[in-house]
Amino acid sequence: MGIGALTMARATGVIFRSEFPRYIYRRMTLEQTGGRNIRVHMLAEILAQGCANISALAIPGFMMAVNGHAPISGWEIAGAGLWLAAYILESTADMQKLRFTARHKIGVCDGGLWRYSRHPNYFAEWLVWTGLVTASVPSWLALRDIEALPVWLSLGVGAAGASVMMYITLVYLTGAVPAEYYSVKKRAGYRQYQETMNRFFPWLPNDSRNIPD
Repeated sequence: MGIGALTMARATGVIFRSEFPRYIYRRMTLEQTGGRNIRVHMLAEILAQGCANISALAIPGFMMAVNGHAPISGWEIAGAGLWLAAYILESTADMQKLRFTARHKIGVCDGGLWRYSRHPNYFAEWLVWTGLVTASVPSWLALRDIEALPVWLSLGVGAAGASVMMYITLVYLTGAVPAEYYSVKKRAGYRQYQETMNRFFPWLPNDSRNIPD
């Protein structure tokens, strides 16, 4: 992800000379809804994101770190396998998009993994976190005997919330929706791509019907 970000920055000037488009998009939506003190609002969102990173998103790893049970369960194997597969898919999708944008200044990247989802990289990123949540299930169950019921339930809800939070973020907040706002403006044919391809969950393209978001 870091290499991809630096490659994009070198090619487009994002990061070094301008903001990420998603931040510009967020400021625009706040202005359109009549928001006041937009800088304060965006600062609050940054702080909220930081709090999420050190709380809900850290819970699965925290529970696995404190689990002293030696045996590895099927949940952990399945979660680790899902994490690895998703990481490979995300890296593949990012590389396919980087190669396409390097060769085509216009047009729509609709080959490879992008033939089955408008945002296969975001979908795979969500699976990465879902894999971590899956792997943390045995650790959460092991805590039942040593934690008070309210604490134990809160940890379970928080861990599941990591997957839910990433889905909402990747689709609506900093992912698909802001990205597509600019793709429609910059790339001819993207509107048709939207009509024939699922936005997030992979599926076969279908030119004969509109695909619901």
